[in-house]
Amino acid sequence: MLPSVAALAPYAGILLAAIVEGEIAYLGAAAMVAEGRLQPAAVIVAGALGAALGDQAYFYVFRGRVPCWLARYPSLQQKAEPLMDRVRRRHAFMVLLIRFAPGLRIALAAACAAVDVPPVKFSSLNLLSAFVWATALLALAGWLGPVYLSQYGLAGWRGALAAGLVILLLFKVLGSYERRAMER
Repeated sequence: MLPSVAALAPYAGILLAAIVEGEIAYLGAAAMVAEGRLQPAAVIVAGALGAALGDQAYFYVFRGRVPCWLARYPSLQQKAEPLMDRVRRRHAFMVLLIRFAPGLRIALAAACAAVDVPPVKFSSLNLLSAFVWATALLALAGWLGPVYLSQYGLAGWRGALAAGLVILLLFKVLGSYERRAMER
């Protein structure tokens, strides 16, 4: 028997939110997993597919266009060159990094498109990275956070929320570090 549309709606929402934004909505879903309201495997699949679709949309939209755009704006081309050089040298690693570099996702996808990372390679590595991202976030915020934080009175969704806030802070710090590294 197929699940009802109402039963699938939260997972469709997770998928759409992951396409657009990523962490905040997904961490909210992890809190709902901690409460027992959502199925963990379905949350992982919806979050990973949405995250990969979002990253890949930028990659495919920018394919073949970035060099032309950059040629029109030499100052922007000069600023983008360090990132594109890094992607040229280590494109597999940079594709895997996209999911874990908030604030640089669009720039990384555009740089991958600009240096002609093969589409199959980009899509495969990005999908793998998205599943690692979704599983790691759910494990940390949905399970480990509430279990560990329950000894401090933060069980269930409260523990997931607290763990999620720590993860968001960590992503923010990592993103700013990566941006500064790219500027150097």
